[in-house]
Amino acid sequence: MRTKHGSAAGRLALIATVLVPVVLAGCRGSSHPATSSSAPAPSASSSTPSAAEIAAQVSQVWTDFFAGTTAAAAKVKLLQNGAAYAAVIAAQAGSPTARATTAKVLKVTPTADGQSAAVSYDILVNKQVALPNQLGGAVLVGGSWKVAAASFCSLLALEGTKPAACQATASPSASG
Repeated sequence: MRTKHGSAAGRLALIATVLVPVVLAGCRGSSHPATSSSAPAPSASSSTPSAAEIAAQVSQVWTDFFAGTTAAAAKVKLLQNGAAYAAVIAAQAGSPTARATTAKVLKVTPTADGQSAAVSYDILVNKQVALPNQLGGAVLVGGSWKVAAASFCSLLALEGTKPAACQATASPSASG
């Protein structure tokens, strides 16, 4: 039963106590090397990846980006224009709530050109859904899938954070 978060005040409380460390977190001392969190790049052959292959790659990137156990430096590499958000991502490093956070990708829908994808996901804290049915995106940058910066900025906006990098992301044509 989720009556606690059903009201506007409850949602704001959720955002203040859960979302801030969720979207900003990295975990200091993580044993994950930066390369272990990256989804494999699409095949360099002339054939384009199938929708299922894209979905698997995007799901892995989203799962790794929102995992509380992924190091901040690795998260930067999983986010479109990640270097611009490094300070924001590192700001909550080590938060116990952030370490208990994961994302469950519900659906990935690649665009016809295979350069981006819509992502439906849940944010979980301690294996309990904290933010259900969120919508975001992924973009293909230099052969690797990344969490779309606009998606990250949307989550930051929910908790009132507006880093300068998000201003540049406001246009739909922002990329890699």
